[in-house]
Amino acid sequence: MSALAPVRRKPRSLTLDLVDALGDRIRDGRLAPGDKLPTEAEVMEEFGVSRTVVREAISRLQAGGLVATRHGIGSFVVGPGDGSAFRVSPQQLATLHDVIAVLELRIGLETEAAGLAAQRRDESDLAAMREALDAFEAAVAAGRDAVSADFRFHLAVARATRNPHFAGVLAALDTSIIPRARIALPRQTKAQQREYLRRVNAEHESILDAIAAQDAEAARAAMRTHLANSRERRRRAAAQQGA
Repeated sequence: MSALAPVRRKPRSLTLDLVDALGDRIRDGRLAPGDKLPTEAEVMEEFGVSRTVVREAISRLQAGGLVATRHGIGSFVVGPGDGSAFRVSPQQLATLHDVIAVLELRIGLETEAAGLAAQRRDESDLAAMREALDAFEAAVAAGRDAVSADFRFHLAVARATRNPHFAGVLAALDTSIIPRARIALPRQTKAQQREYLRRVNAEHESILDAIAAQDAEAARAAMRTHLANSRERRRRAAAQQGA
């Protein structure tokens, strides 16, 4: 079987629509450098989207160099961006080997993010992580793939670092950081898929427990184990394709 297996294409998201709308206002001058962005509540009301969508859109604008966020104050326009922000295009996630390469990047990035999150998180961060894991479990129970909830958990960990660059990189990758959003593992029954996703969420729970306990080394170890397990599953799948 060729390693260049076709991938599932995701429909355009509300997040990307909001990024485009706010980005247009920045580029045409309606929002000038130094201006403070509308509050989350104002954006939610104007565009009819959830708080999660607003936060993900702001993170993507940060990654694109259009805005900067000052913790506890708000987000401010930096400029129209220079087009040099970090990106991984869909074409760069076309094969299992591509997905494994991104997982290797994530192991380096998110392992340290988990450690910093354990040191710097507050109760709102823990609540965001818990909401994501509860949404993950609900999605599994309903027979869905839980990709969105999975991404929200990892983004919540990145935000808890209080370093916007961690969240900016994850936001630039969007849900493509979740391997099953790009390329599925070998065929599984519905029961096998549910069991697999519940193991994944149990790994998430271990990460959250360590962050809640403010144990930085345990958080790093739990995140590394979680992402390394995902990488090894894809390596085995790639080996099976090669065979």
